[in-house]
Amino acid sequence: MEKEFARLLIEWYHEHKRDLPWRNTNDPYLIWISEIILQQTRVAQGYAYYQRFIERFPNLESLAAAEENEVLKYWQGLGYYSRARNLHQAAISVNGVFPVKYEDILKLKGVGIYTAAAICSFAYNQPHAVVDGNVYRVLSRFFGINEPIDSGKGKKIFASLAHDLLDKIQPALYNQAIMDFGALQCTPLSPDCTVCPFKNRCFAFNHNMVSSLPIKQNKTKTSERFFYYLLIRDNGNIYLNKRTENDIWKNLYELPLIESNTALAIDDFIRKQEFASIFKENSVVNVKLLNKTKHVLSHRIIYADFYELEAQDIKMDFLSKYTRLNMADLELYPVSRLMHNFFENFL
Repeated sequence: MEKEFARLLIEWYHEHKRDLPWRNTNDPYLIWISEIILQQTRVAQGYAYYQRFIERFPNLESLAAAEENEVLKYWQGLGYYSRARNLHQAAISVNGVFPVKYEDILKLKGVGIYTAAAICSFAYNQPHAVVDGNVYRVLSRFFGINEPIDSGKGKKIFASLAHDLLDKIQPALYNQAIMDFGALQCTPLSPDCTVCPFKNRCFAFNHNMVSSLPIKQNKTKTSERFFYYLLIRDNGNIYLNKRTENDIWKNLYELPLIESNTALAIDDFIRKQEFASIFKENSVVNVKLLNKTKHVLSHRIIYADFYELEAQDIKMDFLSKYTRLNMADLELYPVSRLMHNFFENFL
């Protein structure tokens, strides 16, 4: 069964495989970069970012020598910025030599079991089976496994099965094949099972369970947050804040922010103590709403209002908390996609 499963997968792959730059190399650094980018990013979106990133940081030495701000700037738009911070810190930690052993790769900051297995197999052709969302889907459907993929028991079952099925002679080829098969053929929604080479043996197809497998037990709750940004113009300059807390967009820049637990109308927003504390008593304040937008993250929905302020007598202790810069220098500062879109459209 194992050899036949691998043979059919690899035959399918030779006919359907995608020509991707990180597949034409065995450089562990380049493979590492591609795998980190693709952790939370579709190939179609990640391709251009990969090319741009490795053009600026072609090797470990160049990435390790860079300032974090620049690394984040080249990551801008990909989201999940902890990936970029972890890449940078890991590059610094290895002193220019990428590890070879699975156990050592797994120790790199931001590298988990899947990524370590992928690097080992693709760069060094070591027999480590990859288990990502595509692999979970293919195996659960073909074998009819109804154990939740996010349970401890389920992870052990799938890891063991993936290892048993792995072609130990050509693990890199097999791993690429099963991942592409899940991405292109055994898709999450409405796969075309009529042209699948496994249709006669697939449990899910023959038991009308394709749409119900794989099973996931825990659905992540989505929370709502309400952001009120302040665009304060000052003779061609604006003010930015660097997010430093362990929250979304850590170490990225944004306009001064007031956050609320609930949605606020403009009159309610102006009456908030945080807003009033910006200005000296009896100062004249003109407030203009520039934009309202909804920004969806994986586990959060951000409702963001952008206000332009014209005021006399802003308290200096307020402004001293922020970075004052000329708008011409704005492109030097890494920002979230939400902030980037605002600057593109309103500055």
